[in-house]
Amino acid sequence: MSRPKAYLEHVAIWVQDIHWHIKFFHDVCGMAMREVQGPIEAPAQYWTLGGMQFMANPDFVGPEGRLGHLGVMCEDLEAALGAARAFGVTEMPQGRNWLRLPDGLAVEFIQASKGAVAQALAVQPRD
Repeated sequence: MSRPKAYLEHVAIWVQDIHWHIKFFHDVCGMAMREVQGPIEAPAQYWTLGGMQFMANPDFVGPEGRLGHLGVMCEDLEAALGAARAFGVTEMPQGRNWLRLPDGLAVEFIQASKGAVAQALAVQPRD
């Protein structure tokens, strides 16, 4: 049996000031909007091209920028979920593709379109 293949598609963090984070990652890294939940003037969530997801929570009491979850794009979602079951993970209320790892980390597994994982893994960003 071959190992499932996947790549990290996004990192989700809770932020107190979503507009500050949007501007910072846009101006410093050139990360433009991929998707937004809610009106752009007051987004609940904001995703960038480049893998960031900001979840607005002005009352968040943890450290600023606390990790919400990892979004992992899978070549074969069912194979990845099957392999994950052997590690003592638990399904989360968001759905069967959301798993809580034993140390508490939340991981969202997403089915990639055909060939997308191979293309992402083929990128060599460093010389």
